[in-house]
Amino acid sequence: MNPVLDFVPIWTLILGMAVFFYVLLDGFDLGVGLLYGLAPDTPSRNTIMNSIAPIWDGNETWLVLGGLGLLAAFPVAFAIIIPAVYFPILVMLLALVFRGVAFEFRFRDTEHKTFWDHAFCYGSGIATFAQGVVLGAFIQGFQVTGRTFSGSSFDFLTPFSVLTGVALLFGYGLLGSGWLILKTEGAVQAAARMQGRVCLLGVIVAVAIVSIWTPFMSPAISARWFGWPNTLLLAPIPIATALVAILTWRALGSEAEAAPFIGGIGMFALSYIGIAISLFPMIVPGHFTLWEAASSPRTQAFLLVGTLVLLPVILMYTSWSYWVFRGKVRTDIGYH
Repeated sequence: MNPVLDFVPIWTLILGMAVFFYVLLDGFDLGVGLLYGLAPDTPSRNTIMNSIAPIWDGNETWLVLGGLGLLAAFPVAFAIIIPAVYFPILVMLLALVFRGVAFEFRFRDTEHKTFWDHAFCYGSGIATFAQGVVLGAFIQGFQVTGRTFSGSSFDFLTPFSVLTGVALLFGYGLLGSGWLILKTEGAVQAAARMQGRVCLLGVIVAVAIVSIWTPFMSPAISARWFGWPNTLLLAPIPIATALVAILTWRALGSEAEAAPFIGGIGMFALSYIGIAISLFPMIVPGHFTLWEAASSPRTQAFLLVGTLVLLPVILMYTSWSYWVFRGKVRTDIGYH
């Protein structure tokens, strides 16, 4: 009897990478959109908009990869998660579309530039909040009967999911401010430093509340973090998070340009690791593991062939676009 290869770890890694890259890359340009509404004048808004103009739409490639990968590799999870968070996902997608339209029309419909400026900012905020609500609903878990979602359409809306929605607003704002510090100069950069500190404080408070709240919702998560010797083994995660927060705060108050953005990435990476530790190996918390929700090995193998061909292409053109548009951006001459 021939042994069957286990493709679940590979697909878990691919989906995990796709989600993280989406949160990181689209996160900072959504954060820039949030801070865009605070810009005091048209030249500042032009500079902020130009800082993400060449790369913002390519960042959403990872959202498509994550969604289609979940459908193909873990269809049981897809069939449960999507109906459970249908409304916030719908709101998110509509907000992203509206944001994209606003981005383009701002340059073409100059008579209504103010309207499109507000649309770009609000679209970014609504999409971010909806993503945070989806995250909170996922961590809480869903009502499942058999292999289908059996809850109501509004089970996603809870105090915890609202908290994670607000937390993501601060988190993306932190990434956005780090990007603006890296890509701009003068008054825009100075304002981004102050906004980054406010967002960092919001992230610290949100991470603390979520970290305390989450174990109370699940005995399994509580045992994983607070059972001995897990408490000792996992202690480096919160310690590292505190150290990164302190270093990021100092970087935001200094002349450093790359460090604030790197610090924001570090905060997200450590939070991502914390969520993974809390939930692994569950993909539908409390109901299905990754292996229980996976498609057949043949299906995963077939899909993996195409994915392993396309994934390097995506990484290459993404890296190339960031390399081509490296450096500072100015209102008068663009990139230099």
